[in-house]
Amino acid sequence: MSDYAEIVALVEGQTERIFIADMLVPYLSTRGVYMTPIIISKPGQKGGDIRFARVKNDIELHLKQRRDTYLTLFIDFYGIKSDWPGLEEAKQQTTPSRKALKINSATKIRVEELFEGYHVDIRFIPYISMHEFEALLFSEPQKLAELLHVSQAKIEKILTDCGGPENIDDSPMKAPSKRLEKLSAGYKKTSTGIAIARSIGLIKIRESCPIFNDWLTAVENLTGAFNG
Repeated sequence: MSDYAEIVALVEGQTERIFIADMLVPYLSTRGVYMTPIIISKPGQKGGDIRFARVKNDIELHLKQRRDTYLTLFIDFYGIKSDWPGLEEAKQQTTPSRKALKINSATKIRVEELFEGYHVDIRFIPYISMHEFEALLFSEPQKLAELLHVSQAKIEKILTDCGGPENIDDSPMKAPSKRLEKLSAGYKKTSTGIAIARSIGLIKIRESCPIFNDWLTAVENLTGAFNG
């Protein structure tokens, strides 16, 4: 058994790549897990257009490239396209945790079907965030309010109405990113968003976002789990 593990994270865009590089890579490396974030790609296009038909090409590439590495996804539930495995069933669930379980399980089953013989059951850990990366930024109302220069009461009301960061829904007008843009016209995902995440810190994000925490726990426990 190895005392370290390598894992590729296929991410939706530049913000997720920076978040992983700045906050997760240093943390995980102290636990012997070495993560490399890679933006899901397509000739002439980066980020967006999260269709399973597109993403599965990257999944295949990294599963086959090295059989001793792990693979994960870090993409938003908000905006993924209708061809995604388990999407319709997930939308019918009444809680974020059930949505996440349904869509992550369906994704893993589909990848196992497509790529038999590559130990997908052990090597592939899908994570589809509820409902956007930006939900994590609501983990600490005080710091979010300070950095957006808005009343903390406005942040608290959103969380009270929704029931927590990962409960903020994925409707076009009320998704986490849309709420942040409404709170502050100066909000920029790749600059303001990352600054907020850094200010909040990983410990508080994990405490406030159990779905994210469960995924990160699974990743940090990979050391010694698989020989390839």
